[in-house]
Amino acid sequence: MPETPHPDRRHQQPADERAILEAFLDDYRDVVLRKVSGLSDADARRPLVPSGTSVGGLLKHLRWVEYGWFEQLLRERSDNNRRAHERSWEFAFLPEESLKTLLDDYQAQCDESRRIAARYPLDHAVPHHRFGPVSLRWIYVHMIEETARHTGQIDILREQLDGATGFDG
Repeated sequence: MPETPHPDRRHQQPADERAILEAFLDDYRDVVLRKVSGLSDADARRPLVPSGTSVGGLLKHLRWVEYGWFEQLLRERSDNNRRAHERSWEFAFLPEESLKTLLDDYQAQCDESRRIAARYPLDHAVPHHRFGPVSLRWIYVHMIEETARHTGQIDILREQLDGATGFDG
């Protein structure tokens, strides 16, 4: 039975700039979910490169990236519980965590990011400690870059794990 193709919103020519940015980011978010789906916890924990990077660690990091850019920065919300500066913990897929939980957390955070972003115009700017003022437009472009880069890393790790390649496997 042939697999149903997944929508690729990037090529549907959305009507305006915001829709284009949202489509590209949502497509890469979907690719992350497809690339990670079907792995066991053990495989998602396996570090296959000298840096110790794992599929689960990248998924966990992407969840926290969504949180940091949309929930903390865009909403200008400080989080006193956030671990400042040292962020290697974001990549640690801990023994008490499961891949299902990481997937659920990532999807929930992406949903929250969408809700938060919908409240602001693309030109809405917030101060960033390193980059100065950044607009929602800039955040979208950065998140597309960040998510696409880590999706490529997940793709390489997934190929090493079970030979699956491409956007759907």
